Amino acid sequence: MPIRIPDSLPATSVLESENIFVMTEHRALHQDIRPLNLLILNLMPTKIVTETQILRKLSNTPLQINVQLLQTISHTAQHTDSQHLDAFYTTFRQIQSERFDGMIITGAPVENLDFENVDYWHELCQIMDWTRTHVHSTLHICWGAQAGLYYHYGIPKRTLPKKLFGIYEHDIIRKRSPLFRGFDDRFYAPHSRYAEVALDDVLAVPELELLALSREAGIFGVKSADNRRFFVFAHPEYDPDTLALEYFRDVERGLDIPVPAHYFPNDDPSQPPMVTWRSAGQLLYTNWLNYYVYQTTPYDPREISNEA
Repeated sequence: MPIRIPDSLPATSVLESENIFVMTEHRALHQDIRPLNLLILNLMPTKIVTETQILRKLSNTPLQINVQLLQTISHTAQHTDSQHLDAFYTTFRQIQSERFDGMIITGAPVENLDFENVDYWHELCQIMDWTRTHVHSTLHICWGAQAGLYYHYGIPKRTLPKKLFGIYEHDIIRKRSPLFRGFDDRFYAPHSRYAEVALDDVLAVPELELLALSREAGIFGVKSADNRRFFVFAHPEYDPDTLALEYFRDVERGLDIPVPAHYFPNDDPSQPPMVTWRSAGQLLYTNWLNYYVYQTTPYDPREISNEA
């Protein structure tokens, strides 16, 4: 949240020059406050786990947030009880006339498929097109980031020789970005994916800004210059045991899966993992919600419209 200080206090200009949000007395007196409306398109098969992870990150804020969960109708979920979906999820047809301050599009385990071969691709394209005029800021995660860059900017994904799987160190490229407020110069985040987006393809698009990069894992994050779209290729919301559960599941299936990198102490799966990404993951979601949704969204949701 912003700090409120007198307009003429000398610290005001100093803090503002450091990208610290300062609310002057004048703005505080004229501020209207309402709950934020947030939409989560959950494409993961383990929907309850994913919704819990993301909601945990979104809840660590004094902001009041109204959350709606969205599912696709062109794909039948196999791992979530239909009663749960009927009770807690909506469909695009039901909300397409509404406007949202923020939206999150999750990852999905379909990276080895061409985008056009994903059974809900056409519906997802409709939703991503709709975000241009009905969502103030959209956060795409992992495969959702690959899909978003492909749809909005024509950037293809490319299959990796082997699965990128583990906890990786990242360097912040845009160090003064409010998205990284409170981050260390280097931070850690989980990755679990079979595909990537080439750095050169991103840098070739003038409308995109590179946010952070890993020597081992490649691109961490990209955003549009107008802050309307964010693309994060990691999973900052993951629980301590998420990669372990994925690893042991694949081992039990007889798959050739590597031990998650930099995750188990001494790469020993019998030892509990050491969490090194929790604080950075929390900050990322909190900063996106605060600086790119709450601070900039119109007070009247009807004013949310297409970027200039």
